[in-house]
Amino acid sequence: MSEKKSKYIRWFEETTIDDVPLVGGKNASLGEMYRELTSKGVKIPNGFSITAEAYWHTLEAGGILDKLKRTMEGLDTSDVADLAKRGKAARDLILGAGIPADLWEEIRTAYDLLCEQYGEDTDVAVRSSATAEDLPTASFAGQQETYLNIRGYPGLRDACIRCFASLFTDRAISYRVTNKFDHFKVALSIGVMKMVRSDLASSGVIFTLDTETGFRDVVFITGAYGLGENIVQGQVNPDEFYVFKPTFRQGYRPIVMKKVGSKEIKMIYGRGDSKVLTRNVEVPEAERLRFCISDEEVLRLAEYAISIEDHYSGKYRESRPMDIEWAKDGITGELFIVQARPETVQSQRSKDVLETYILEERSEILARGRSVGDKIASGKAHVIPDVSDLPSFKPGEILIADTTTPDWEPVMKTAAAIVTNKGGRTCHAAIVSRELGIPAVVGAGNATEVLETGREITVSCAEGEEGLVYDGILPFHKDTLSLKDIKRPKTEIMMNLGNPEEAFGFSMIPNDGIGLARLEFIITSYIKIHPMALVHPEKVKDPKVLREIGQLTQGYRREDYFVEQLAQGVGTIAAAFYPKPVVVRMSDFKTNEYASLVGGNYFEMEESNPMIGFRGASRYFDERYREGYALECRAMKKVRDEMGLTNLILMIPFCRTVEEARKVIAEMEKNGLKRGENGLQVYVMCEIPNNVLLIDEFSEFFDGFSIGSNDLTQLTLGVDRDSELLAAEFDERDPGVMKIMAMAVQGARRNGRHSGICGQAPSDFPEIAEFLVREGIESISLNPDSVMKITLKVLETEKELGR
Repeated sequence: MSEKKSKYIRWFEETTIDDVPLVGGKNASLGEMYRELTSKGVKIPNGFSITAEAYWHTLEAGGILDKLKRTMEGLDTSDVADLAKRGKAARDLILGAGIPADLWEEIRTAYDLLCEQYGEDTDVAVRSSATAEDLPTASFAGQQETYLNIRGYPGLRDACIRCFASLFTDRAISYRVTNKFDHFKVALSIGVMKMVRSDLASSGVIFTLDTETGFRDVVFITGAYGLGENIVQGQVNPDEFYVFKPTFRQGYRPIVMKKVGSKEIKMIYGRGDSKVLTRNVEVPEAERLRFCISDEEVLRLAEYAISIEDHYSGKYRESRPMDIEWAKDGITGELFIVQARPETVQSQRSKDVLETYILEERSEILARGRSVGDKIASGKAHVIPDVSDLPSFKPGEILIADTTTPDWEPVMKTAAAIVTNKGGRTCHAAIVSRELGIPAVVGAGNATEVLETGREITVSCAEGEEGLVYDGILPFHKDTLSLKDIKRPKTEIMMNLGNPEEAFGFSMIPNDGIGLARLEFIITSYIKIHPMALVHPEKVKDPKVLREIGQLTQGYRREDYFVEQLAQGVGTIAAAFYPKPVVVRMSDFKTNEYASLVGGNYFEMEESNPMIGFRGASRYFDERYREGYALECRAMKKVRDEMGLTNLILMIPFCRTVEEARKVIAEMEKNGLKRGENGLQVYVMCEIPNNVLLIDEFSEFFDGFSIGSNDLTQLTLGVDRDSELLAAEFDERDPGVMKIMAMAVQGARRNGRHSGICGQAPSDFPEIAEFLVREGIESISLNPDSVMKITLKVLETEKELGR
């Protein structure tokens, strides 16, 4: 782009990642991507860097370097008032010096060239890029300023000097002191790049791993309407999307999870006659309820992100997860990458140690939002309405705020935990709390109203994606497990799981897959509606119930809502453990449980004993539920065929007779799930004595048998497992129950079928696990908290048996 060699300007096309000392991490990365990835279809707006040498030239030409050094002498960053005073003095020195004339001449010439490419008085983003910034072990994200929608010479000159001055914001000074960077060995470069008109569309942040667990096989995308500052600053709760990398690379469309954010406001350009360059406006209700980008665009962004991660991983010869900013141009409809830096929290964590926080008691839930991290903290709440109230905050308190900005960081690092009303998992509060290793709950809505200063609370991020704030100081403990040199037994040790939000985290525990994933949790927690009420809404007579169905299914065709939500829940679990087997049990509600779903009472009868009533396989081919089962099948087909998660094995519960088995397999085939096709395996729950007595006949229809110890015990002993009167009689260790379980293992082996157990028994009684290993069972599926204890027991048993 340049007509003559400039002293202080470097165009993106002249820049590589090796130029960090000259142009800072942000600009070096933009240059690297512009040079190397535009030819591979990744779109980067053009621009140029004003080098770090220009920063030193500005200080020297203004004669202020020694004065700046004196301003920083004897600084104590824990004294917030002193920090603010010195920071302002330093910034004022730089603003007073201004941009030297020779430097301005070069900036103006470069801007003119950019205007030749994009049009007269073109709008640009002016971004700071510190030269110690964006190193794999340190994140300067948000430390310095960015100015958007800058047009013309006066605005550009002013934005540039303000960027230089922002090297001395309070948070930037504090960050350098904490991380032992010398203030005068860090310089600032400025990036000037063509604006992407995301004010007319949407923008967001991408991580090439899961930000909370460090799970590496997903691309995590957030997005909201308008310019991207609101997401970074935590002013909006954005949409969220997860794309599974391994099957995406194989050509599938694996959007395994989607969540609509509330997106109440969007940042747009200021009015033409105003000095205000950007402003926030409310988003209309109808737009808030829609995703801000299409599935096609989600997949395109995932493609960009994987290309960027692959490029940097290849260059550095090690896995290099990335933190990326994207923007959609509302005029052209194109998607652009406007920033990429190494992810600096999860990628630095030790993979040899597994830490699990466990809450021992629960109390009233005062607030809930998105969890950040997986820890627990307790202490006194301190509500901070405004940045001016920060000096009153005491170390060890829990910071409660509407949102946080980088100016708050000196105080944030003294907090036990953070709770904000606004923000998603890529907002400022989330990023900083992750770096500090403290729990945070973001997007809690009304935290500042319900949590008063001085109240004792417990913040728990150890219960999945939902972060909870409990009343009082609750007891909790931390389990630490070394994963070094742990041997794997020959018997497969699998896990039972219902909640997709826990899947990425639990996948870190040494395991051989999922032996039981229950659909019931996904249906009650995410879908909430009886499937037949979606197929036949005309049978629902209550207008209030119909309204609730309408609200829940907003933006979907009714039946598609069930299929999409179920496929995403199952897809998340199957992705977390891919390529290990994930056995998903088709729905096994009893009639009373189905009736409690929205609209359910119009489709379910009252039974005197639902436990052995109209449940499991018998429903699937019955006219009263057949169409509901078809939706379940459609969801499973989507997971396997569209997401490419062929590690999914389907399991039929409570199959009483061989004739039922025949009918269920035929019903599945009718719905596109043919056993053996594309490697599809179908298991059956071995939980009725008839399954064991006729195991040779059942083997004709199923590839595996998984012992359901609760029902098998109940039906072998004739004891209602819910009866308090007979609680003492219900014992899986009864010799008759043990014998029938052994018969199941032997029968499966005789027929060349998989044998496993997914019931509660081995989690509660290690002796049952030991007994089944001796009988030659192939897999034992356990509750996650029992996995390591039973693994060691199984290793010991196998050693005794000489396996």
